Amino acid sequence: MNLSSTIKSIQDIMRKDDGVDGDAQRLGQLTWLLFLKVFDQREEEWEDDNANYQSPLPEEFRWRNWAKMNNDGQGKKSHKMAPSDIVGFVNNQLFPALKELDANASPQHKVIRSVFQDANNYMKSGTQLLAVIEKLEEAINFHDFTTRSQIGDVYEQLLNDLRGAGNAGEFYTPRAITAFMADRVNPRLDKRDTVMDPACGTGGFLTAAIDHLRNQLTSKSSAEDKHAIELLIRGIEKKQLPHLLCTTNMLLHGIDVPSQIEHKNTLGIGWNEWSANDKVDCIITNPPFGGYEDDGVGSDYPADLKTRETADMFMALIIKKLLKENGRAAVVLPDGFLFGDGIKGTLKKLLLQECKLHTIIRLPKGVFAPYTTIKTNLLFFTKGTRVDDGSEHFHTDTIWFYEHPYPPGYKSYSKTKPIRLEEFKPEQDWWGDESDDFASREENEFAWRVDFKTKREQAEAAAKPHWDNAEQLNNQASALENRIRDLRGSIKGNNDKTQRQSVDDEMESLRSESETLRLKARDEQSAGDRIYWPIFNLDIKNPNGPEEESHDPDELLVKYKQLLGEIEETENQLKSELAAALAHHFSPEAEDA
Repeated sequence: MNLSSTIKSIQDIMRKDDGVDGDAQRLGQLTWLLFLKVFDQREEEWEDDNANYQSPLPEEFRWRNWAKMNNDGQGKKSHKMAPSDIVGFVNNQLFPALKELDANASPQHKVIRSVFQDANNYMKSGTQLLAVIEKLEEAINFHDFTTRSQIGDVYEQLLNDLRGAGNAGEFYTPRAITAFMADRVNPRLDKRDTVMDPACGTGGFLTAAIDHLRNQLTSKSSAEDKHAIELLIRGIEKKQLPHLLCTTNMLLHGIDVPSQIEHKNTLGIGWNEWSANDKVDCIITNPPFGGYEDDGVGSDYPADLKTRETADMFMALIIKKLLKENGRAAVVLPDGFLFGDGIKGTLKKLLLQECKLHTIIRLPKGVFAPYTTIKTNLLFFTKGTRVDDGSEHFHTDTIWFYEHPYPPGYKSYSKTKPIRLEEFKPEQDWWGDESDDFASREENEFAWRVDFKTKREQAEAAAKPHWDNAEQLNNQASALENRIRDLRGSIKGNNDKTQRQSVDDEMESLRSESETLRLKARDEQSAGDRIYWPIFNLDIKNPNGPEEESHDPDELLVKYKQLLGEIEETENQLKSELAAALAHHFSPEAEDA
């Protein structure tokens, strides 16, 4: 039985257990068992390399001493524990011990404790639990190269199962997307570029970055180069199951001590708690979008950036707190971010001011199907160097768009027909080099260029008279309000009713005039804003492509209703013209004739 079939049979065994409810629990159960099994086999390798190796696990809780099967030397295997004992051992001894490991003892202790901190054993049947362990023992020999190479594919299958595991599905990004984004951001091993995913989920972007860095190793690379990769990877994940999956994923990808995969809420960290030491050279991420954080989370964000929408909060952090000067980022964001206004408009202005947003890859629908059909985009940008002259300076002058087409014969993607890395070959060939400001790029039926600098300058010039008028009117209103304060002070303690009435009348007149000026100022400000803020709508359609034929039922229904309206309008026009043409046949003059 191959590894993939084994995993499926394990999940079938779990379905018979009354304690395991749903795909998410089955996946969580399988993953902590897989973690301990793989960790034990990695320990065997470390023991071979280092005779003084000390396990972070107490001896009785190492996989080999309670789960690994006994072999009598004649091909017969038996379990170390009886079905009646195994569940009690796991619940009452193993889990409490792992949850209470001293995280300060070593990075390995910290990793194991964080993995098991919120993990659970859901299985109630000792017989079924031992059957699962037996399947794992039969199928997974991590020392075997074939198994080691296969297990990556099996792991992808497990992560793919997250699509059917409720909200956990938000953490899965297709491998083609993670590989393409890592390739374009291009973290450099020779420059020791640090790579972070602040919403790392199951670790897809981080494993893509690890593979990208490992591909830069050569026969001349030192042991220090190989070890450096482990130190360059950083991830933060809020939820327990994806964090457990991510930590196991790191072990499978040769990261011996994945202590830099932290189990906490990135958005729950105070705005001013982030320091310069937290900044990285590269960020590659697909932040969860459409969700909202609890009240209080993000309450200390700057006033103009306060929001509870998760993707918006991540973007604010990436731009202001996480990316170094000249650092590179690639972020998956939905169409709603591109055309949104309000806080999204403010964020896009901040992005275009503080970063060079050089490329937006527009993905078609279905890339993240079936758990969302929302159209998404890949934004690539570089953090600009700081400018302290007090002026409003923008680092983005030109934005390139590339509309990723479906492969020939496709009308959508699906679980059986996912997006593939080779589809991005045209984008890779077209990409060019940021060092010469992408001078080699040319427009084609999929690619187009937006001169943001000219759009911005024209909008600012058109909006400026309105804003200047608003400022002038507000200044006039302020002068009147200062006059009102002076008048109010002049009658303080004055009991002469006639004088007080005269001053009150004058203040009322001035107040009315001030309010009128403020209203006019607001109108002028709004008039300028209506000219200026639309430049931050980045939902720009492809001007070079053919008219897109939509197969979306909602869009087709709208078009159908529009067509019915046009047909009705045409019929009414025909009736009117026919009535006019035939009117003389029924007029009194026509009857007399």
